[in-house]
Amino acid sequence: MKGQGEFAKPTRVTVSIHEQWASHAPFLEPNLRTSFAPHRVAIETLDGKVLEERLNPRDSFQGHTMETPWDRIQLAYFAGYAMWTYLTSPFSFVMPGFDVREVDGWNENGETWRGLRVKFPRTIATHSTEQTFYFGRDGLLRRHDYDVEVAKGAKGAHYVFDYQEVAGIMVPMRRRVYMPGPDNKPMPEPVIVSIDLSDVRFE
Repeated sequence: MKGQGEFAKPTRVTVSIHEQWASHAPFLEPNLRTSFAPHRVAIETLDGKVLEERLNPRDSFQGHTMETPWDRIQLAYFAGYAMWTYLTSPFSFVMPGFDVREVDGWNENGETWRGLRVKFPRTIATHSTEQTFYFGRDGLLRRHDYDVEVAKGAKGAHYVFDYQEVAGIMVPMRRRVYMPGPDNKPMPEPVIVSIDLSDVRFE
C-alpha cells in the first residue's frame, strides 16, 4: 500500500472505544507495533521503545495525490485512523461533536438501504469530514462511502458483510473497498482494500 507492500500481512489491531487510539502489532516487521492518536503517531518495539514518532501527522500529507508514496509513519497514521473508524462505527457517533442526519437511501441487489450522513468533529482523525453510511432493514451497516483526503482524489465505496455476534454485538468480519463510478455504483475491479477479521474480542 502506497509503497509499503509488506503491510498486507496478518496483524493484531487494538482500538479504544472511549477515545481515538489504535495500534497494529506487528507492523511491517515482526518486532514493531504502532501507537496512533489524532495528534501523534509512533512506531515502537513490542516492549514500548519509541523508534519513530510524528506530531500533527496529518500535516505531512499536504499536496499528496493518489500516486504519492507514504513513509512508515504516514502508513501507521492512515491505518490507525481507518481501523478506528471502521471498528467503532456507528457507536462512535454518540461521542461529543458528531452531527448525524438521515439522507436519501441507496438501492442495491433488490434492497433499499437507509442513508445516514455523518459529520465528524475536527478532533477525530478520519478519511473525510463528511461520510455516508447505509444500513439495511435489520439495522446493520451495509456500505460506507467517503473521500480519502490524505490521498487527494481517492474515494471509497466500502462494503461490509459476513456478520457474526461477538459479546452481543453484531460485527462484520469481511470488508471490501471499491472505487465508486460516476453513478456511485462500485467498480468491480480492482478491489482497493480487503480486510478479513478473526478472533474479535471486547475487553
